[in-house]
Amino acid sequence: MTRSTTRFYLEDIETPVGRAITLSITGLVLLSSAIFVAETYPIPTNIRSALNVIDTAVLLVFAIEYALRLWCAENRLRYFFSLYSLIDLLAVVPFLIGLFDVSFLRIFRWFRILRLIRFIEGKTIVGYITSEDSAIFARILLTLFIIIFVFSGLIYQVEHPTNASAFRTFLDAVYFSVATMTTVGFGDVVPRSEMGRFLTVLMILTGIALIPWQLGDLVKRLAKTAKQVEVICSTCQLSLHDADARFCRVCGTQLDANARDRTKLD
Repeated sequence: MTRSTTRFYLEDIETPVGRAITLSITGLVLLSSAIFVAETYPIPTNIRSALNVIDTAVLLVFAIEYALRLWCAENRLRYFFSLYSLIDLLAVVPFLIGLFDVSFLRIFRWFRILRLIRFIEGKTIVGYITSEDSAIFARILLTLFIIIFVFSGLIYQVEHPTNASAFRTFLDAVYFSVATMTTVGFGDVVPRSEMGRFLTVLMILTGIALIPWQLGDLVKRLAKTAKQVEVICSTCQLSLHDADARFCRVCGTQLDANARDRTKLD
């Protein structure tokens, strides 16, 4: 297989092969993250050993994929310093050189699935949702989920060795992260190490700056979607327009008023 063909299938999401590769990598990221969470709980030794074998196999797949992407890149130096490349490298190299487990960072690779979200559209409880809206909703919710997941993984790795009574499992770390980032701060779980306190400050700043902005953006999109109706333009096939629109906002074609009225009744 040539470099161009390999690059095409690694980046493509239109063909069945391209989508299968992207979904497979996304599924392996989820599996790897689930293994990290499971290993923070008291589980039998044989199950823990099996999970370690599976995680090592997943890591090997990621290493091969990274090598293929680097090999087939048009500009290897530019790809090496790209955001996705650095995330992939960060998730693989620490394990290979024996540092602490950072497999939870692989969750960042879930941003790749946003390329597939644009194929999703249909009716929801707030009305008709376009592929553009679905991508925006997914980006906002996925960003919030990944930030909480990564902060929880970091605080667990830092605090668990010396503060196991407070951070016994990953769920304890999630509880602390959510309470901290939302600035609730119950005070029943407190970090002891300097790094843990530094991460807590970062969580608070992230919660103050990012969460209201993301949630505000989500509410605005929901409000906008609720005020729109499904009327398919006969020229450009755009399916969503404002309820009082008489012409397509993209190509200017006059819309079918009867179709708009039927949509409102539905």
